[in-house]
Amino acid sequence: MRAIGANPWIWSSPVDDAALAALVPRLAEWGFDAVELPIEQVGDWDPARTSDLLVAHGLRAAGVCAVTPPGRDLVCTDDATVASTRAYLRACVDAAAAVGAPCVGGPVYAAVGRTWRMTPPERQACYRDFREGLAPVAEHAGELGVTIGVEALNRYETSVVNTMEQTVELIEGLPANVGIMLDTYHMNIEERDPYAAVAVAGPFVKHVQVSGTDRGAPGNDHLDWPRFLAALDKAGYTGALCIESFTAENETIATAASIWRPLAETQDRLALDGLAYLRSVMFEA
Repeated sequence: MRAIGANPWIWSSPVDDAALAALVPRLAEWGFDAVELPIEQVGDWDPARTSDLLVAHGLRAAGVCAVTPPGRDLVCTDDATVASTRAYLRACVDAAAAVGAPCVGGPVYAAVGRTWRMTPPERQACYRDFREGLAPVAEHAGELGVTIGVEALNRYETSVVNTMEQTVELIEGLPANVGIMLDTYHMNIEERDPYAAVAVAGPFVKHVQVSGTDRGAPGNDHLDWPRFLAALDKAGYTGALCIESFTAENETIATAASIWRPLAETQDRLALDGLAYLRSVMFEA
């Protein structure tokens, strides 16, 4: 059965050593297989300590989430910003390798919330900027056996890539360890047919984040989850599904993710209901 993970952002931000020490034992007790590890700032959690913690509780690192606040950009920006963003992404790759995570995923091209209009030639130039900016990071990741999953976001959070078709174009020409990270929340907004979009992304999928269409628990929404999982199977993706959501109780993360109301009775309930539902769909399949 496919592994199911959870992102500690469901409960906490930033995710640091203390948050992981409290959450990892609970995730293991509840029956999760894996943890998705965001890095808001390098050093928030110690890779060696986190690796030991995961091993002690029989969990694995499903992936590392790269976070792009204002000032982390590889496209349409100055050389200093590109250099600092590369350094951050290299640190994410190093952390992933240290904890045994196969992928670093996220909107690694530009800051979340940064949007601007582009003509077709300007978009092509933007995409060339990205390939040039990411190439040294991709090479470093390849040397460590880590993949990079580029995440398309919805139109309100980026104007660089919103669909799988655009993301395939964006990564064209980059090494094979650069691919796509799917996120069902963004796909629900942007893809006319999210199941067909999985087929478009299929050969390139490195990691998958899941949540309900309202950012709540998978299954308590209108996505056809059996059809979505069947599309992943047909695409050949065998990696983990990681539940990503956020808490409305943390002002910083609630504002960043536009979480203005509780998405479940409790955050524990969100994770547990999502886990139970995904397990039931897999079992029926």
